[in-house]
Amino acid sequence: MAERRRIPVAVVNGAGYGGVELLRLLRAHPAFELVEVTARSDAGKPVRSVFPPLADLDLAFGDRVERAELVFLALPDHASVELAPTLLAEGRRVVDLSAGFRLRDEKLYPTWYGYEHSASALLETAVYGLTEWTREQLPEARLVACPGCYPTAALLALGPALKEGLIAPDVIVDAISGVSGAGRTLRLTSHFSEVNEDVTAYSVGGHRHWPEILQGMREISGEVSSKEARLTFTPHLAPITRGILATCYANLREGVTLADVRAVYEHAYAQEPFVEFVAETPHTKWTLGSNRCFIAATLDKHSQRLILISALDNLVKGAAGQAIQCANVMYSLLETLGLPLEGVYP
Repeated sequence: MAERRRIPVAVVNGAGYGGVELLRLLRAHPAFELVEVTARSDAGKPVRSVFPPLADLDLAFGDRVERAELVFLALPDHASVELAPTLLAEGRRVVDLSAGFRLRDEKLYPTWYGYEHSASALLETAVYGLTEWTREQLPEARLVACPGCYPTAALLALGPALKEGLIAPDVIVDAISGVSGAGRTLRLTSHFSEVNEDVTAYSVGGHRHWPEILQGMREISGEVSSKEARLTFTPHLAPITRGILATCYANLREGVTLADVRAVYEHAYAQEPFVEFVAETPHTKWTLGSNRCFIAATLDKHSQRLILISALDNLVKGAAGQAIQCANVMYSLLETLGLPLEGVYP
């Protein structure tokens, strides 16, 4: 029996946290062959000399993509927007980890990301890569926009309740992230002495993931143009390396019980390999190094508000793992191929 062809893939900007996580996961992937990795600042250097944990990866950082059929972009937004059209024109498929193609409305980019979108035509055809909710669109996709880590945690938690109309679309999301979510670039706010023994809210009332979460709420509920959907989103930074914990609050529709909610979630996620609906409050520690998201539902008996809590690893299910999950579906591979199910404990 002939061996199945391995698909040549590249990682653009393999020197950031998301890029390095892609390298870690792709190196052992049985169907994707990692043939190229770029990083301008480290061009010419062996990957293992820059990142010793990747000692078995026999590649050097380059400065361009030449051989790959599928390209993972781990670039800043504006750089992905500039490069993706060229890669697509060359006949390659692209999975983008940036926010460059997540929002449908090009007018939102100057407000939330500070630049005019130079490839706005692609916003209409890019597939939003939240696989659990867009799986059927992925096999034909040429360009996939991977969700942000906060939107992934929020939308997986809220999705079934929105889809089935169990909650009013007026939602509060409080979410906590580990420091790796800020990226590898040096900045004062992510120094150890600034972050250690401190938890703080940031971008209050104006985080750039707000329009992405709201867009996802509308699309999952089927009310794409609805003005009814409202969202209050407040992110927090915690002194941990990895992890997202999202706590979402919503009012149940009249007559809906917690038992109804749990039944819907158990059914919605019963066959999802990377979503676990659990009875107890999830911990970020459960997800370390895993592509799983854990979700729990409970009811505040005093306010009668539904509380949905999700936990995931922001660099795996919130970034690199999710990107590979999308790519597996794009190529009609087993969705779990090459992806870790178990977290690292303790």
